[in-house]
Formats: sequence, C-alpha cells, structure tokens
Amino acid sequence: MPFTMDRAERERFLAAPHVGVLAVDSGTGPDRGPLAVPVWYSYVPGGLLTVITGRDSVKARRIRAAGRFTLCAQHEQHPAAYVSVEGPVVAIEDRLDPDEWAALANRYLPPEAARDYRASAREQLAADITLRMRPEHWSSADFSAFGADLPEDR
Repeated sequence: MPFTMDRAERERFLAAPHVGVLAVDSGTGPDRGPLAVPVWYSYVPGGLLTVITGRDSVKARRIRAAGRFTLCAQHEQHPAAYVSVEGPVVAIEDRLDPDEWAALANRYLPPEAARDYRASAREQLAADITLRMRPEHWSSADFSAFGADLPEDR
C-alpha cells in the first residue's frame, strides 16, 4: 500500500497552515546535527516557500551560509501525514512586506489574536527578513489508509 502523496496532494498539504520545522546545517561540525526549529511559513502550490525570521538569528545566519534549508510540515492527529521539502534559497529580502507579514499572522492565529500580535510585534518589521526557498526535493507520506477504522481522537 503506497503512502506517498502525488504532486497535487503534497502541494495542497504544504499550502495548509501547519507549523513547519525548519532544518539547516548547524555549521558546528560532524559531532552536531542540524539546527531544527519550528517556524510559521507560507506556500502557494507551484511557488516558493516563504519564512520570515530575525535578521540576526542563528537560523538566518546558518541559512545564509548553507544557501538552502529543509522544512517539514506534519499533521500529528490520525490520519498522520507529512511533507518535507528541501531546496535552495532563491531570495533573502532585507525589508518585510507589511501585508505579507500580516497575512502570515492571519494564517496561524484567530482574527483577534492576529490583530493583537501585529500590534504588539510591529517592531519586527524592522528586525526581520524574508527568506524564499524553491522546493527542489520532496518527501511525503499520508497514512489515512492505514487504520482507517481507528477513532479520530486516538
């Protein structure tokens, strides 16, 4: 039974508002694994994956050095599913688009919480950068066919 998603399924899944785990070479040598941190991201099928992060964060420095990163998004509840993408950074934009920043907050937070977040974190507009990655390598799985008779709250 194949669990891999086809292109349209994996792109649709990645476009949904999952928290992603971004991974990039830690640059600390062979005795350490990659840096892996949860992030908000945006993706439109067929387009670029976008992450907004602190200009001077470890994550931003490591992504600049590596020139690429991986992001894995998952659905933890039954049925479990994930999509992982890896690819080159094709743009690092030093200025944030306020509308894009607001859309990201609206993607992950209820309307009132998004409004409060935007009001309290407005200084981030000057402190953050936008990273754009072109998904090049994909990995995915959808386990909805496995244990289809399991209760949803398992």
